[in-house]
Amino acid sequence: MKQHGIKPGQMRVSNATMQDVIQRYTREAGVRNLERELASVCRKVARKLAEGSKDRVVRVTKVNLESYLGVPKFSDSEIDAPESVGVATGLAWTEVGGEILNIEVTLMPGKGDLILTGQLGEVMQESAKIALSFARNKARLLPLDNDFFSSVDVHVHVPEGAIPKDGPSAGVSIATALVSAFFDIPVRRDVAMTGEVTLRGKVLPVGGINEKSVAALRAGVKKLLLPKGNEKNIKELPEEVRKNLKIQVVETMDDVVETALAKKLDWGIEHRRQIGGIFGSRQPKPTN
Repeated sequence: MKQHGIKPGQMRVSNATMQDVIQRYTREAGVRNLERELASVCRKVARKLAEGSKDRVVRVTKVNLESYLGVPKFSDSEIDAPESVGVATGLAWTEVGGEILNIEVTLMPGKGDLILTGQLGEVMQESAKIALSFARNKARLLPLDNDFFSSVDVHVHVPEGAIPKDGPSAGVSIATALVSAFFDIPVRRDVAMTGEVTLRGKVLPVGGINEKSVAALRAGVKKLLLPKGNEKNIKELPEEVRKNLKIQVVETMDDVVETALAKKLDWGIEHRRQIGGIFGSRQPKPTN
């Protein structure tokens, strides 16, 4: 304000507006771009004052912020409202903080191929393959035809495909989305998770817990699933995160799906018919 000739009391910016500037117009480890954005606001305010604004005090609010800075450059990746089959909420670490990853899985008639889209790096592709092997092993509990997996393609997609993604922390969320798709059970949208998974379903610890937990809280997540190996990191999380997020420690994928799925796995006849109905004419084997 001083640099732009604005006297104390001539300009007011609320805390909520300042948060909007930080979250929707800047993504950086420092504050240089934030300074530039605030300077841009001050220049326009100074012009209003120089042109003889009727208002003695120019107020910059969340409502009129776009008139000063234009369309927001960034948007928070919020969780989808409805529960969906084959969609799980994962978390990723970036140089400028944590991000929400909505992992999507769909099944379609095919030749047993695994299709990966969304600019996934080599490590994340390996995570997807391990998650698929785990989910297929879990699906043996279903009364499927012997050639089921050789006649169905599995497509794993991570939206915002223009952004490269890599790292060993998406295995749990991919496995959850796959189990959801195989068993036709929606995933709870207020649950987010992070961690790597082994072929036997053990959940391994990952990094970036601080940033990921903040991203989960910002997106509206209610419960966060963390690997047992990251339990020591919980006490280091910001107080606001520990106060507003219910954090659950998990050791295996069984722990994850029990919490993340909208209902428990059901082996009843009714559920089996639902599974068979997904693929049209491909029906489950008859049971005695």
